[in-house]
Amino acid sequence: MNLLDTTTFQILFVIAAYLLGSINSAILVSQSMNLPDPRALGSGNPGATNVLRTGNKFAAAITLLGDLLKGFIPMSFASTFIGSEYLIAAVGLAALLGHLYPIYYRFKGGKGVATTLGVLLGLDWMLGIAWIVVWLVVALLFRYSSLAALTATALMPIIAWLLQFRILELVMLTIIALFVFWRHRNNISNLLSGNESKLGKS
Repeated sequence: MNLLDTTTFQILFVIAAYLLGSINSAILVSQSMNLPDPRALGSGNPGATNVLRTGNKFAAAITLLGDLLKGFIPMSFASTFIGSEYLIAAVGLAALLGHLYPIYYRFKGGKGVATTLGVLLGLDWMLGIAWIVVWLVVALLFRYSSLAALTATALMPIIAWLLQFRILELVMLTIIALFVFWRHRNNISNLLSGNESKLGKS
């Protein structure tokens, strides 16, 4: 029997995806580079945007890459070497939930945008590229990063359906979108009230 096909391995792999997702790049990068705690800046969200508020673009880029890889690595492995529809859905959700509710930080994590992109790229590079294109178009038109991320994430289940992805993958993408929207509820409120910060402004 192939080890990758065993139930025990797949359960452990899902747990590993969650534990990897729980590693917070923003906090680790800030600590290693002697930068302020991102949780004490701006929105208080431990993500690349708050790291950027320190003025260190390199640190923000490393944070963004780290959060992206947390989704990409487990999803890429699952979709390439295992291919089980059930496992792919579970791994994608586990990686995102690790970022949103990390066990290492009392279940207080980020908003999940970069990790979501990593999951998409790991699932299918075309889906990830589609997300990036939508983000860029909306960001350039309206200058709101949060609106761009929400729009791109909301469209992914629809695009995946048009590309004939499997049902559980569509369910996973829909659940991911709902979690991302929930974690951006303050941004949504600010967008509706006109108080959301535009790109290039703190």
